[in-house]
Amino acid sequence: MGLDPGLRRLALGTLLAAYPGPVPPEWAVRLLADGLAGHTLFGTNVHDPAQLAASTAALRTGRADAIVAIDEEGGDVTRLAHATGSPYPGNAALGAIDDPALTREVYAAIGGELAALGITVDLAPTVDVNTADENPVIGTRSFGADPLRVAVHSAAAVAGLQATGVAACAKHFPGHGATVADSHHELPTVDVSPAVLRERDLPPFAAVIDAGVRAIMTAHIRVPALTGDGPATFSRAVLVDLLRAEYGFTGTVITDALEMKGAALAAGGVGPAAVRALAAGADLLCIGAQVDAELVERVAAEIVGALGDGRLDRARVEEAAGRAAALAASSGPVGPPTPAVDGLGYAAARRAVRVEGDLAGLVAPLVVQLHAASTIAQGRVPWGLGPHLVGAEEVRVVAGETDAAQLRRLAGVRPIVLVGRHLHRLPGGPALVDALAAAHPVTVVEMGWPGSWRPTGVRAFVTTYGASHANGRAAAQVLGLAD
Repeated sequence: MGLDPGLRRLALGTLLAAYPGPVPPEWAVRLLADGLAGHTLFGTNVHDPAQLAASTAALRTGRADAIVAIDEEGGDVTRLAHATGSPYPGNAALGAIDDPALTREVYAAIGGELAALGITVDLAPTVDVNTADENPVIGTRSFGADPLRVAVHSAAAVAGLQATGVAACAKHFPGHGATVADSHHELPTVDVSPAVLRERDLPPFAAVIDAGVRAIMTAHIRVPALTGDGPATFSRAVLVDLLRAEYGFTGTVITDALEMKGAALAAGGVGPAAVRALAAGADLLCIGAQVDAELVERVAAEIVGALGDGRLDRARVEEAAGRAAALAASSGPVGPPTPAVDGLGYAAARRAVRVEGDLAGLVAPLVVQLHAASTIAQGRVPWGLGPHLVGAEEVRVVAGETDAAQLRRLAGVRPIVLVGRHLHRLPGGPALVDALAAAHPVTVVEMGWPGSWRPTGVRAFVTTYGASHANGRAAAQVLGLAD
């Protein structure tokens, strides 16, 4: 026996799906016509601007007001430029520069590009305060470790995006910056009091709410004092009592991807996770990246089943679908976009570079890029100095599998530039730096989160605050290795 059509449509109205490949399949469009709220686009959906604009137009043949969302943070998390790296620095670089007008301008440029492509919701900015240097999933996606600075730049980013008609979605409530685990793989715990959250993690969310942010994304993190054993995504104390009652948010609450282990494992699957998130006060449920028609129907059926067995109240689901529909209605182009300043992101990235030490004598060095795995949020986006180098040889190695003496022989009389991302966390990374610097002129370029670690014996330590295409060019320019 099939689902009640009205209840199925209601359930679909709370779901944000996804589809594989550069062309929307028939089912992705059909489900929109049946009431699906929208789709999230990932790198696999993006080949070039013309193709992407055609895809969003095709989606709207199913539903004219379909939500088309994307994770376009600039910096290390980019979908539009996943093949080359973003032409904009990320939040850490913008926070280091500390020019809120520039942050607004960069996000307006990103928003203008998204609007022109038919994308209506940007799952950005990340407004987490990155207070844990070893945070494996936020890091350079954060504007910094100071709550007030992050708050100012978060509000500027929201203003820039939303001036273009693209809805901003600030993430990850109530704050993912103090974690040392990745919620894609497990359920991180932030064991602090609500008072600590209010002082350390929540000021940026208060700032974006004051700035009129249209959506806020939940975090799959456990805060025992508020959430008990489950994630914030399943907690009414977080989503209703804290976010709506205390902080006054009236927009749309979007979940982080329910396929992530921080949610799916806690609930026993994506379908049960959807029910628990709705019951807790979430409005728009991001299923994830690995989605097909069968999964969407299964999640919708779980919601309809929960309406029948009392796990969900119909008024709550109607409220959620209404907020999702309001987000769709409030998004869209507001007129011809203001043309972005040519080279805006590259100039900004250059302003963020910091140099400790002496770069004198850095002529035709051997550039050694140390392999670093990407997070799921980042994806496999190219990074480093390679595309920008003029007059320098580059080799790529795995730190723990590389012999320092062999690298010194390869370099000969040339100085060495070691390029890494979270270099001190790479197995064998610090030891390789120390072994090279003990007998050779070495400059280190850190393109990850700039924690407290500094190698001994190097000539210079260069920090870019990110690994985007713009950050890579900026570092090569500072080193005198690019035009």
